[in-house]
Amino acid sequence: MQTYAELHCISNFTFLRGASFPEELVERAEALGYRAIAITDECSLSGVVRAHMAAKERRIKLIIGSEFVLQDAATESVQDEQAIRKDLGESPARSRNALNNGMRIVLLALNRKGYGELSHLISCARRLASKGKYRIDSELLQEKFPDDCALLWIPNLKQSDACIESQASYLRALTVDNLWIAAELLLNGHDRLKLKRLRKLGKRFDISVCAAGGVYMHEAERRIVQDTLTAIRLSQPLTEIGYAAEPNSQRHLRSIEQLKKLYPTQLLEETLVIANRCNFSLDELRYEYPSELVPKEHTAHSWLWQLTKEGIKKRWPQGISKKNKELIRHEMRLIKKLSYEHFFLTVHEIVCFAKEKNIYCQGRGSAANSAVCYCLGITEVSPDHTELLFERFLSPERFEPPDIDVDFENSRREEVIQHIYEKYGRHRTAIAATVVTYRSRSAVRDVGKALGLDDELIDRLAKSVFWWGSDLEEQLSDSGVDYADPKIKTLLTLAQSLMGFPRHLSQHVGGFVISQGSLSHLVPIENAAMVDRTIIQWDKDDLESLGLLKVDVLALGMLSAIHKAIDLVNSYNTEEIGMDRISLKEDSKVYDMICEADTVGVFQIESRAQMSMLPRLKPRSYYDLVIQIAIVRPGPIQGDMVHPYLERRKNPHKIKYESEAVRETLERTLGVPIFQEQIMKLAMVAAGFSAGEADQLRRAMAAWKKKGGLEPFRDRLVSGMGARGYSEDFALRIYSQIKGFGDYGFPESHSASFALLAYVSSWLKCHHPAAFCCALLNSQPMGFYLPAQLIQDAARHGVVVLTVDVNESYYDSTLEFGKNMPDKPALRLGFALVKGLSVVGAESICVARSSGRFRSVQDLLSRAALNKKDSESLAAADALSTLSGDRHRAFWTVAGADKPLSFSENLSDSQACRQALAIEDCDFGVDVLLPVPSEANNIMADYASTGFTLRRHPMALLRPHLDLYKVMSASSLPSIHHESLIKAVGIVTSRQRPQTAAGVTFLTLEDESGFINVVVWPSLGEKQRPIVRRAVLIGVVGHVQKSDGVIHLIARQLVDLSHWLGAMNLPSRDFT
Repeated sequence: MQTYAELHCISNFTFLRGASFPEELVERAEALGYRAIAITDECSLSGVVRAHMAAKERRIKLIIGSEFVLQDAATESVQDEQAIRKDLGESPARSRNALNNGMRIVLLALNRKGYGELSHLISCARRLASKGKYRIDSELLQEKFPDDCALLWIPNLKQSDACIESQASYLRALTVDNLWIAAELLLNGHDRLKLKRLRKLGKRFDISVCAAGGVYMHEAERRIVQDTLTAIRLSQPLTEIGYAAEPNSQRHLRSIEQLKKLYPTQLLEETLVIANRCNFSLDELRYEYPSELVPKEHTAHSWLWQLTKEGIKKRWPQGISKKNKELIRHEMRLIKKLSYEHFFLTVHEIVCFAKEKNIYCQGRGSAANSAVCYCLGITEVSPDHTELLFERFLSPERFEPPDIDVDFENSRREEVIQHIYEKYGRHRTAIAATVVTYRSRSAVRDVGKALGLDDELIDRLAKSVFWWGSDLEEQLSDSGVDYADPKIKTLLTLAQSLMGFPRHLSQHVGGFVISQGSLSHLVPIENAAMVDRTIIQWDKDDLESLGLLKVDVLALGMLSAIHKAIDLVNSYNTEEIGMDRISLKEDSKVYDMICEADTVGVFQIESRAQMSMLPRLKPRSYYDLVIQIAIVRPGPIQGDMVHPYLERRKNPHKIKYESEAVRETLERTLGVPIFQEQIMKLAMVAAGFSAGEADQLRRAMAAWKKKGGLEPFRDRLVSGMGARGYSEDFALRIYSQIKGFGDYGFPESHSASFALLAYVSSWLKCHHPAAFCCALLNSQPMGFYLPAQLIQDAARHGVVVLTVDVNESYYDSTLEFGKNMPDKPALRLGFALVKGLSVVGAESICVARSSGRFRSVQDLLSRAALNKKDSESLAAADALSTLSGDRHRAFWTVAGADKPLSFSENLSDSQACRQALAIEDCDFGVDVLLPVPSEANNIMADYASTGFTLRRHPMALLRPHLDLYKVMSASSLPSIHHESLIKAVGIVTSRQRPQTAAGVTFLTLEDESGFINVVVWPSLGEKQRPIVRRAVLIGVVGHVQKSDGVIHLIARQLVDLSHWLGAMNLPSRDFT
């Protein structure tokens, strides 16, 4: 018989205290025979959704609650407390009283009203403190007390009797019927005395006593993890935390037999009384969408129809086809059935705001499957160009809201975010959370400090963690540490245990939750680290689990780059262009460039894998790009779809279809299922799945590798296809391809959205390379390539690139026009590329220069009032060369200007002015003979100060030496025969080790003539792992492999030549 309910239990979402996941606690409680378990994280509901989902799969009741510690002193209170209190609808702050000295309570929601009150109380306490903190005292608790919550008081018997009695009186005044004293007996030697005092206290104040575990972990073995978390929280070594650590491991879920030995039966039974009164489930939460967007004379449905009809006229001015008209009617019927009109209207309003402010935006993801979204201007994917499957976006058989992702320019997304806050109010909207978890480096650093390891050793270990490896020991395999050292062994064990543990909450990249009423009664809200940002305590998975609305307001760097490039082109081009005009053109020159894999900087098709596929697939149309973007993904690769598609593209006679229904589904991809929508449609037309069942299949194939659950669909597919006349071989082949999608396959709608941007960016690169490169540089960081590669690529395309110059440059890079070439601009690099130069310093130069060009370094330093760091950064970047000559003289001049400029500090304005004029014209009377920097010195200094050089490529300096050993350049590879054994040397620009590549590593090397794609098989990669992982300059001996215009160098031997570059720092982009 179940005789116990655990009422006080924190999970690891009480960061750096709890040592078990919510799911582990629920699972263990059921295994122990508990009737119920309460998850009561400290001033938080962050872990309750995970616990809720785990409890739904088991026969155990979940109680939602939270723990609070009342304090008089603020725990890092926010600056404008009064404004936040007003925003939360609270009274102004008053003076504190003597109750707030660490009184600990637990509140448990009895019903939906109590849950809302609890959530609001947490929000109030969190909003009054800085990120990650909370602030609650007796007055706030009294003002916002949740009447429909049970209150468990955990008295601190080390406090004075007067203090304890004061707390008891205070709590009795708050609530009588819902108040208990929680007795937590933890075998610390004083349990009998403690229980006696608690029962006496309860009798005196007429408060019932119940048992509670004060649980921190689901099993005793987690104690060392909990102690480690305590040390991390206190920023002290484990050996020094003393009484802050638990004296034993009793704060775990104990067996009922153990509890019966510790507690009187009455106290255990009282836990069941409380549990029976707690009758709230998260399933009761109902979400109401904002409704104020609907005019009074309309219903939500009629207004959405009105906007959709207006969109139809704009999208199809010549008239809409019968097929599209029926498609829109079908969608509108489903939207009405599910009551999602307000959701579509909310997203439409946000997109309209962006367009009114000339902020580029585009919907993507499953939303692009909606013709209604296309009519509303949310997406740009026309149903004329792709085969939409609305059930991929919205299904009546799926208990969840539609998912609409909208990308905005990353440089202007903040305007959109603040608009949402202003329109709906902070009490109704907030950003979803992201749970930041321990990863290899952070775990090593925190555990290393907790173990008291030397800072230098911790830093070396953390920096040694590499980006691949199945576990921490493999990731640290090249760190050079002694694994026999007991402390290192302990570090590895504990750090591995912490991997995946939540560390703190951060803000989602853009998932907004917007509600009709007060959001804080649905989910707690707290302050984010960024000013003017608030987040809820649930992440996107939590929201999806509960079926709550999330509008993704995402940032996309390429949208910013495209907007900037178009503005630059329109500043000099005779014909005005825009994204819509470009996307309508099917330009053969653009596709010629794409087929040659000349796509550095182009959206989505610039990666090593995409570049290798382009000459083989040879895209010649927009839909070819849709396929190109989707096919270079783990799903199609693992599902063995790539080679069959390419083979059928070469030899169309090999295309065969099992039926006309299959033809209609797969014809546009030559009989090979490449997109998620096609798998869903196949299940419907060939196996008899309903639209909702097909969507369940999609979900299962996305999660089967982690959670399983795909097997039932296998039998259903095979039997369904067999009943409709398809062979078992065909059914099993489709099932195998479905399993491949477990490694991430693209929906067609997503790829279609990205293909538009891929084409527009390709068109800009093809026809306006200077403007395109300029826009990319002004939108960094983004993409696969660093500024050095972007600049070199532009130069290879004939763009004249001009250095950073204090008399010519602005903060951003710009275009300059010669008299004889008004339509072929040069690219002038901006101050933003100079390392160490402040924004203020760059702006000061531009302001000072508006009154006239600088005549000398002294003139610059005087008029722009630059500090020492800014002036030295300019000298290091050779940005003073037109004023001082080489960078050595620039440094000398800058250094000499320091003392004279400081004399004016105590002079009158007129004296200072005369002295400044004197300084401007003086050269300090000294003309020293400084050594002129060599070309190699200049190149090294260029990379150190800007990350690139406009002089010769570093490899060009080494070429005479390399020629002696017959080392080939990148430009010579096309003339080398297939399977020829050669030597090549290059600077590593990227390393990739995809999970789908079975341990193969792909290196991209760069020399003065281009890129060399190197393939390193696993055997060689393991043998020469340090070189593969860290070398900056690599020599390769290998054989050339050519196929369909794609050239790879298959490595047989690698040599680390990084020492040839001296101190030159050349970072690479590394991906998994």
